[in-house]
Amino acid sequence: MKGSIRATGLFCLAILAAPLTAFAQSYPSKPITVVVPFPAGGPSDVVARIITENMAKTLGQSMVIENVGGAGGTIGSARVALAEPDGYTLLAGSMGSHVAAPVLTPELKYDPAKDFVAVGITAHAPAAIVARKDFPAKDLKEFVEVLKKNPGKYSYATSGVGSINHMLGESFQAYSGTKIVHIPYKGSGPAMQDVMGGQVNILFDQFPSSKGQIDNGKLKAIGAISPQPIPGYPNVMTMEAGGLKGFTDEAWYGLLAPKGTPPDVVAKLTDAMKKALANPDLRAKLEGVGARPVGNTAQEFAAQIRREQESMKKLVKERNIQLSE
Repeated sequence: MKGSIRATGLFCLAILAAPLTAFAQSYPSKPITVVVPFPAGGPSDVVARIITENMAKTLGQSMVIENVGGAGGTIGSARVALAEPDGYTLLAGSMGSHVAAPVLTPELKYDPAKDFVAVGITAHAPAAIVARKDFPAKDLKEFVEVLKKNPGKYSYATSGVGSINHMLGESFQAYSGTKIVHIPYKGSGPAMQDVMGGQVNILFDQFPSSKGQIDNGKLKAIGAISPQPIPGYPNVMTMEAGGLKGFTDEAWYGLLAPKGTPPDVVAKLTDAMKKALANPDLRAKLEGVGARPVGNTAQEFAAQIRREQESMKKLVKERNIQLSE
């Protein structure tokens, strides 16, 4: 009798599992939407477009980028958190959406740890301090001197209140003993336009989105917020070289799916991401915009998010960073 009950139970489990297995095997059978929670032209957008173009070839379906900007990346992220967990809606997440926002926004409509499944980190990139081309400083040391002599005179733009770039700006002021006025935007793209236009003086941004304007002389690179100098830009000082010891960071960009997405589907996405990042042409494209290909596992990605959230909490407490806007 017991054997009969056990056999029946196993049969029922097999019946329940069959649809999921069939779904994973046929996935994807239609285009996949990838939500970038920032306007087009920012670093998350640039990296996501490069990655998904190649992933689509492996998956055999198109991957459509949808830009849903606002609130430091939290509006688009919340949308994906509530999406059907079928692998057809993904998030191009970043430190802003999954590290800074959870610490600084108590009313956040999603839990970065509980409402998403990590697919993997696609790339790392240095952050940078850039300024309008006529800013009266040629390097980081002069930049700090100018700001110290003129507290509150200059303004800095970021991709939004609570964004990782906002946190970098606040941290820079704490480490350098300077005071600059924060002007938030809905993304790096519009922020950059106003710095180039002279309405704002300084931009805290991820290097991939600023690189083109630095190269064509429309923006001036002041300093690299990264452990090492930016490859190809040896004259752009790191924070440590400029005397700001301990102030360093490196942004990450990754793909996430809503909680409940079948493991086999997540595995397919991770595999497609890794194959894309192994492609020499794609790696060259990422490096060409100032990003470094990564392609770690979903488990490593999830662990990194948890570590960085704890570090962010510590930073906010120690530096007493407040959202005053």
